[in-house]
Amino acid sequence: AQARALRAGLERLFGNHRELFWEPGAGRLGRAALLDNARWLGREPLLRFLGGAGGRLRMGTLLSRQSCQARLRSAEGMSLAEFLYPALQAYDFLHLHQHHGCRIQLGGHDQMGNIMSGYELVTKMTGTDVFGITVPLITSTTGDKLGKTAGNAVWLNRDKTSPFELYQFFVRQQDNVVEKYLKLFTFLPLEEIHHIMEMHAKEPEKWGPQKRLAAEVTKLVHGKEGLESAKRCTKALYYSSVEALEEMSDQELQELFRQAPSAELMLEPGMTVLDLCRKANAIPDGPSGYRKITDGGVSINGNRVTDPETVLILGQHILKNGVSLLRVGKKNYYIIKWLQL
Repeated sequence: AQARALRAGLERLFGNHRELFWEPGAGRLGRAALLDNARWLGREPLLRFLGGAGGRLRMGTLLSRQSCQARLRSAEGMSLAEFLYPALQAYDFLHLHQHHGCRIQLGGHDQMGNIMSGYELVTKMTGTDVFGITVPLITSTTGDKLGKTAGNAVWLNRDKTSPFELYQFFVRQQDNVVEKYLKLFTFLPLEEIHHIMEMHAKEPEKWGPQKRLAAEVTKLVHGKEGLESAKRCTKALYYSSVEALEEMSDQELQELFRQAPSAELMLEPGMTVLDLCRKANAIPDGPSGYRKITDGGVSINGNRVTDPETVLILGQHILKNGVSLLRVGKKNYYIIKWLQL
């Protein structure tokens, strides 16, 4: 299931790249072939692997890798499976070179040791010059690596990181990294990036480079519709745009308010704001819940409501897509879906 999800994400990424950046009819970049190494590793007999690739990889070199040393010194130690991982990755490079003419392996700079093992294995067994390229890792503002192990990954899968969340991740990048990210993660010409940064120096309050970075990456990962979705969610959440809320799909509402409870209600004649809050279990029973509204702690579709007896009005409290966004306090959201309007 994970392999299928990875394949789908990568196919979408390459498809968006083809749609956004290829000239009509141009096939100069060729087609991306997505292969699963289980197809060859799963069929390779252990003894043949050890006698072939295993005989060409030197223990001293493998043990000297920084990643290996760190694991050996750790409290958990290093398992045999972990130690053999670089050997298996090196064998992948050899297989891809022999069967697909692959001469370049690309990875994050934390993959340097594994890529070097692959380079050494291929050159020893074939005599062909091959190459490795590493790229900088994205890190958090504290300098920590982003990834599933660290628990702060940014995913290409919409179910894990929505277009809005991806967009906001890049919008929040600091000035000291945004130019580098524009060069690493977008296909903008260097002259255009230089111009964007010049404009930013004059008008830093507009966050121009961050917005352009977020738009380019979101469009590449989720397509043009994904970028539009991210913009709708941004307007709805940060600019209290009723128009954006009305245009949002159920999927977008769920993505934007992932932790928000939702309720399906029937609109009854004379139903008030107080009735709505109580039916949604958004306020406590009794006088304290009543005061929550009168004190200004409740808003519907971005508009504060202070009279608990206000009767709900279609088009104002209930949007044309049959949804109300109820907020109690600063961060407690409730999605109300109205039935049989």
